[in-house]
Amino acid sequence: MHSVASVKLTRGIPQFPILGVRVHALQIADVITLVERWIQERMSGHYIAVTGMHGLSEGLRDPGLRAILNAPECLLVADGMPLVWLGRHHGFPMARRVYGPELMESFLRQTGSRYRHFFYGGAPGVADDLREVTYQRFGTHVVGTYCPPFRPLTDDERRPVVSHIKAAAPDILWVGLSTPKQERWMSEYLPLLDVPVLVGVGAAFDFLIGRVRQAPLWMRERGLEWLFRLLVEPRRLWKRYLVNGSQFLWNVSLELLNLRTFNQPRRK
Repeated sequence: MHSVASVKLTRGIPQFPILGVRVHALQIADVITLVERWIQERMSGHYIAVTGMHGLSEGLRDPGLRAILNAPECLLVADGMPLVWLGRHHGFPMARRVYGPELMESFLRQTGSRYRHFFYGGAPGVADDLREVTYQRFGTHVVGTYCPPFRPLTDDERRPVVSHIKAAAPDILWVGLSTPKQERWMSEYLPLLDVPVLVGVGAAFDFLIGRVRQAPLWMRERGLEWLFRLLVEPRRLWKRYLVNGSQFLWNVSLELLNLRTFNQPRRK
């Protein structure tokens, strides 16, 4: 059985390759243990990419993103049943996916008011609503929120945001942006912030406040969440799941059959 009890750097954590990206073979309980260790030891300089088929597909097309996902400061966990099945193929006893909303909710429930949290992302008002919801449910100590515009920040906007986060001094910064935007944001801002860990959880903010409906549990556990989301938002997601998803499966098949090799790009 794999343990992360004594692991301090992501390079020492069990992992397996998919399309030139190394995925860490962890479960939610392992991730929580590791995050708490980083916080308690003030080991700043880590970010967690909670990603699945979509993130790896984007990384295959973008070597820069692939390098971000492979960075030594990045913990990449399997938020998708196809990645879990591939982990099992590589010999890891992965029972379930590391579902972003579940990871966040589990961490908040288990730790209560123990740590200082910052919520970055979501539509206007979402992060503030999440602050209230998590305080009522878990007693979460949220020291700041910020809702960014749907574009990269200008230099004039970036400086006060960085100052705001540093002044709030969170132990953990939750990033609720879409993939791959949140992975690029975490990689860019990590050196500017004195925060032990940044966690990209996508639409978790909307799910946890009930703003967006999640797929039923039975669909999430059987690798069918993509179908639920496609039926709910076909115009926005058809290309991601039908086109990019098919390309992902084709490339993974080539890799498993040793017909093609996907290398990890060097980070500039």
